[in-house]
Amino acid sequence: MKKAVQGILFLGLLFLVACAGPDKKVTRIDPNAVVDLSGRWNDTDSRLVAEEMINDCLGRPWYSNMIQQKGSLPTVVIGKVRNKSHEHINVETFIKDMERALINSGAVDFVANAELRSELRDEIASQAGNATDETRKDAGQEIGADLMLTGSLNSIIDQDGGEQVIFYQINLELVDLQSHRKVWIGDKKIKKYISRDAVKF
Repeated sequence: MKKAVQGILFLGLLFLVACAGPDKKVTRIDPNAVVDLSGRWNDTDSRLVAEEMINDCLGRPWYSNMIQQKGSLPTVVIGKVRNKSHEHINVETFIKDMERALINSGAVDFVANAELRSELRDEIASQAGNATDETRKDAGQEIGADLMLTGSLNSIIDQDGGEQVIFYQINLELVDLQSHRKVWIGDKKIKKYISRDAVKF
């Protein structure tokens, strides 16, 4: 009887060991390292596309023309960037990458978007009744943007068995807020081939 109980316990222990998953290992890597595990849109795509498209935008004729007409740096605000792809993409990350590229270029003045402006206006309204005269900020002193940057992320999937091709197209437009004239249109295409080996038993 004792051996039977020991045998059952031993088999139970083996079962628990067999059911336990593989050990988990976490390794820190360079945030700028290119790692593409799934083939889907990732942080590398977001950063590289934003930098390349902003560089293209600022290198086009509209820029020098506006500098000559205005006599100072153009002021840009980022509007909506819509995700029309098949994936759940955090568009906010892409927008922040574009903001960073614009600001770091030193080629434009940059103002907060509509959501942030609303928060700033609430803060100014709060200061009106609570802050000292010396530190209070006045309403109606905002810098108006000359141009708005908007766009969309799109994708197409082609799949057959364990093979898949994902095509991304990112479209951006820069629009003059006064005239509503489009001064620049840019696009960036990315194509990824993904091969999944058949599961073998």
